[in-house]
Amino acid sequence: QPDLVERLISVDISPVPTAPVSEFSAYISAMQSVRIPAGLSRSAARQLADEQLQPVVQLPQLRQFLLTNLVEVEGRYVWRVNLEAISHHLADIMNFPVFHKPYLGPALFLGGSKSPYISSKDYPEIQRLFPKADVQYIEGAGHIVHQDKFEEFITAVLKFLPPP
Repeated sequence: QPDLVERLISVDISPVPTAPVSEFSAYISAMQSVRIPAGLSRSAARQLADEQLQPVVQLPQLRQFLLTNLVEVEGRYVWRVNLEAISHHLADIMNFPVFHKPYLGPALFLGGSKSPYISSKDYPEIQRLFPKADVQYIEGAGHIVHQDKFEEFITAVLKFLPPP
């Protein structure tokens, strides 16, 4: 129902399947293998989890982002997100549904210049589905654009939105 959307912002994702460029499966496996003994403080638990994730999740910013999902429940540290469900449905999550009716409103595809998730090879599909799309990249940002370059991200979003 594109008529219900006034403007659309897509942050570092294209309307194409992304499984070939995704390391999410490895990240999920690494998160599932984290082991934290009971009785640790929150900071010690996060430090231990960070060390266990480091061989697979090499970017410190990405590890910090993942660690925001580590929570204490009844004295144990667990992941807030359902890793089991995500791992079983990752292909569905990483695919993009087939749409034939384009969204005719303004659209901003805002990607990180260091991320593979919005590629020039995606431009024809972006243009087909979002004919008024503007594709922009934030220099130096990876996939988690808002974390990597917060001020630049906010500036780009505010420029796209109509004035209050």
